[in-house]
Amino acid sequence: MSDGEYTIDDELLARARIHAREVIDESDLEIDLESIEWAVSTRAKRRAGACRWDGDRGVATIVLTRRAYERYDWSAFAVVVRHELVHAWEFQQFGESGHGPRFRERAAELEAPRHCHSFTEPRYVLCCLEADCDWRADRHRASAPVRSPERYRCGVCGGTYAVEHVDSGRTWTTASGYGGAKSALGDRW
Repeated sequence: MSDGEYTIDDELLARARIHAREVIDESDLEIDLESIEWAVSTRAKRRAGACRWDGDRGVATIVLTRRAYERYDWSAFAVVVRHELVHAWEFQQFGESGHGPRFRERAAELEAPRHCHSFTEPRYVLCCLEADCDWRADRHRASAPVRSPERYRCGVCGGTYAVEHVDSGRTWTTASGYGGAKSALGDRW
């Protein structure tokens, strides 16, 4: 990088650091910003951010996803930064972090959701087959409930569900159906 040339990653990190400082200045969130490292992920496809803790060094690393930054407007991405700051706070104060009551309370104070919205379309959608149930669940990878739906049940009514491959519209309700769809789609899978 020559003088004066900034990348989108530079922009993302600069905005995130500025927002983090504003959040800390405007709230009672006790975070040591000197013990936070920032990074950009170019590989993540579902999560917009993550916070990792190195207890030996006492350093939290907030990793923000470039694809999410490119797809969200700033107000939506700022929510991701606040969400990850809550994780950093928990790590610094308690040595652990999750999405439990302590996290939810602090996140609510900062208008940060418990979970951030996905910035990519799912590859699969699970849909309940019961007529009076409208349960749906998005999946981005071929997890066990996608590969073997007959072994799992609807998250609301307990009924059976079908899995749809979003790009092709193919559906299945069994492991053999999954295998057949995958085989039939070949390179389009």
